[in-house]
Amino acid sequence: MAGIVGAHHTSFTVAHLERSVEFFREQLGLELIYVREVHDAYFAAIVGLPEAVVKAALLRIPGSGHHVELFEYVKPTGQAHQPRPCDPGSTHLSLLVDDLPSLHGKLSTQGTDFVSAPIVITTGPNRGGYGVYLRDPNGVLIELFQPPLRDPS
Repeated sequence: MAGIVGAHHTSFTVAHLERSVEFFREQLGLELIYVREVHDAYFAAIVGLPEAVVKAALLRIPGSGHHVELFEYVKPTGQAHQPRPCDPGSTHLSLLVDDLPSLHGKLSTQGTDFVSAPIVITTGPNRGGYGVYLRDPNGVLIELFQPPLRDPS
């Protein structure tokens, strides 16, 4: 039976591709796979925008087969908006981290736009873990999540 077999990438439309690639590489540590311009008819048909042209980048999340894809639309140009986490259609990318308080300290010195300081999760299945939201240079929400340590016994 045909069905979903995995996830390949999460994509975000950005205002300035170079600035976004720098953020995901330098601040979050993703590996750049490629940057290219896409102006093919198949792409315009997939996104439903006749004659669409994008500058695109693909980055790999460390320790994962999952990728982040970034599109800067050259044609047509879009309008910036910054939905709140509660707004329908709002999305976020959650990245696993091994020491959220330390990473938060490092990223804070680099001017990262955090929604809050790291928050200890006090109830539920992730009790004892940490979470925090930040915004990339385009306002895209990214969650940094440190799972709780579990006793192996």
